[in-house]
Amino acid sequence: MTMQTTMNRIDARFEKLKASGRTGLIPFVTAGDPAPEHAVALMHALVEAGADLIELGVPFSDPMADGPVIQHASERAIAKGVGLAEVLGWVAEFRRRDADTPVVLMGYLNPIEIHGYARFAQEAVAAGVDGVLLVDCPLEESAVLQPLRADGLRQILLAAPTTAAARLAALCEAAEGFLYYVSFAGITGAGLLSTDEIAARVSEIRARAKAPVAVGFGVRDAQSAKAIAGFADAVVIGSALVERLDGAASEAEVVARAQAFLQPVRAALDAR
Repeated sequence: MTMQTTMNRIDARFEKLKASGRTGLIPFVTAGDPAPEHAVALMHALVEAGADLIELGVPFSDPMADGPVIQHASERAIAKGVGLAEVLGWVAEFRRRDADTPVVLMGYLNPIEIHGYARFAQEAVAAGVDGVLLVDCPLEESAVLQPLRADGLRQILLAAPTTAAARLAALCEAAEGFLYYVSFAGITGAGLLSTDEIAARVSEIRARAKAPVAVGFGVRDAQSAKAIAGFADAVVIGSALVERLDGAASEAEVVARAQAFLQPVRAALDAR
């Protein structure tokens, strides 16, 4: 295995954001939902609406960190035959028109373990994937992902309000690509944000982390995104977007819903 010789797209994008003084916008969508045939069109629509990086959820039968909205999206995608091979194929197709926007796959270890770590790493890099966020692979067990890192994929790590000081120090030291700060203890799409508490915690983490810090879980609209943008390098928004896309019947409707949702968020971040 060989390391990528060019700068990872995630690193390049955050450098560009920092240079321009902008806050990154990272939308999450479940790959293949609301319809597999519109997956690539949706990715392009997100970029056109202002996404700086795309977080693509790999459907999984037991998404333990996700709330009902994303759970149901995974179920719908799996019922339509969406698996890891399809997701990698969509990323490769997306890359034919977009060589620059970073793509992170978010999911769980099981599909990658079944696929084979080395095989997945090679195929993911060839498709144009830039990083992975695996909810059930904590830092302490991340040695299994060495084949992915060796091929140049960034392992996106998670920190939370409940993370102990010693463990947080280790996460800050090991962070690559970006460190994903979960804004509250719970599942995706739930709860209300207490921005004062988050701001203090994120400020501490940013001062120590070796990578930018993105904040997600509980960001639902332009207002909450703008509040987070005051102290984070990027904002992740997922469940509210997935909910908005549910039921879209045509490609045109998928694109229109995605852009109508994301454009106000991008405008709010840029208006800071």
